[in-house]
Amino acid sequence: MAEPSTTRRPRRPPHPAEERSAGSVATRTFNVLLDQIQTFRLKPYELVSEKTMSEALGVSRTPVREALARLDRVGLIDIYPQRGSVVAPLRMSDLAKSQFLREALEVGLMLRALESPDRMALVQRLRDELAIQETFAAISDDRRFYKSDEALHRHIASHAGFPGIWTDIMDAKLHMDRFRYLTFPRIDNMSIVLAQHRAIVDAIEAGDRAAAEEAMRSHLRRVLSVVHVARERFPDYFDPADVPSEEDAVS
Repeated sequence: MAEPSTTRRPRRPPHPAEERSAGSVATRTFNVLLDQIQTFRLKPYELVSEKTMSEALGVSRTPVREALARLDRVGLIDIYPQRGSVVAPLRMSDLAKSQFLREALEVGLMLRALESPDRMALVQRLRDELAIQETFAAISDDRRFYKSDEALHRHIASHAGFPGIWTDIMDAKLHMDRFRYLTFPRIDNMSIVLAQHRAIVDAIEAGDRAAAEEAMRSHLRRVLSVVHVARERFPDYFDPADVPSEEDAVS
């Protein structure tokens, strides 16, 4: 397969003024395409036509082109000469990097949250979120369970004193989220995730730094232990040339 023509560059966060002006259309277009890629409504190796997308979304081709360029920079779209924009396949190297960044951020944030003077208020919020997750697990509502999962992690980040850092975590976990959607709940299951969340919350309530760190690392590495099953079930979604080395794997 030919190499993409566009070299990926670090993404510059849009300035607020850009979000409010004409760039907001491109941002909304980006978010729609991002969701479709992460939820596999747009599948790996699928051609993404600017014309088709602009008609489907009711926008001009310019914001679609800008959104595709942005998705290319974060590795979710590959742009080829004479072929156009193609949804990037799942790459194990992307997962390894994404998981590493998320773990580094969230473990540090959790340890800071443990030192927060209102730690018990955080524990209460997390307990409330666990109750919500128990309900969604009981009725097998994986979509709302996943949203509650995100909220639990966001509460910890907020109580660590960096409420705005969740945007950075979302950027770091873009690829991890894509893999997680494929494995959850098809391969993984809510009961295991819920048990991991309880272990995290119990450790935070006890003020046990070692146990909290171990529980969070175990939770965030869960996807690495089930992704091989996803690769066996959906081989056409993966880049066959992208096989991580042993040093990239996280045990």
